[in-house]
Amino acid sequence: MSEQLHHHNNQFIKNQFPITLVCDRVNSPANIGSIFRIADSFGIEQIYFCGEGITVVSKRMQRTARATHESIPHHQAEDIIHTIQQFKSDGYTILALEITDTSIPVSDYIPSPQEKIVLVIGEENFGVSNEVLALVKHSVHINMYGNNSSMNVATATGIALYEITKQVMNSEK
Repeated sequence: MSEQLHHHNNQFIKNQFPITLVCDRVNSPANIGSIFRIADSFGIEQIYFCGEGITVVSKRMQRTARATHESIPHHQAEDIIHTIQQFKSDGYTILALEITDTSIPVSDYIPSPQEKIVLVIGEENFGVSNEVLALVKHSVHINMYGNNSSMNVATATGIALYEITKQVMNSEK
């Protein structure tokens, strides 16, 4: 009979990926907390929360994050354009998780070995801004098969990070 594993007795191998999340105006405490947990689950480097008036730390966020905000480096910046440009000059590939007329399925994006990635995610009502989309190398989307063309930003981030880290792991074999 199988035994359910918990965080103190799981068999997963720890890994860190050269992936940074940049949040474009994501401001819901529940989503921010979930994004911290997802970032921890997928071993990403850090998170940037960009936009004016974003409150990262709140009681609601802390309940949802379950202390992962204490182990994932995170930063706040009002100017997302400057943040993206700095990552570009540091050699990162900039991806936006957004459905556009030129986006490709995230499952089709094959990172090169040792590629450093910034994944930009957008606030649910507005998505990734057009100014940011103009700076990215690729827009990637999640294929969906129902009537809706969008999903919760934290859920979408989890799916995208799963696909990207899976591709990185496959390229290392």
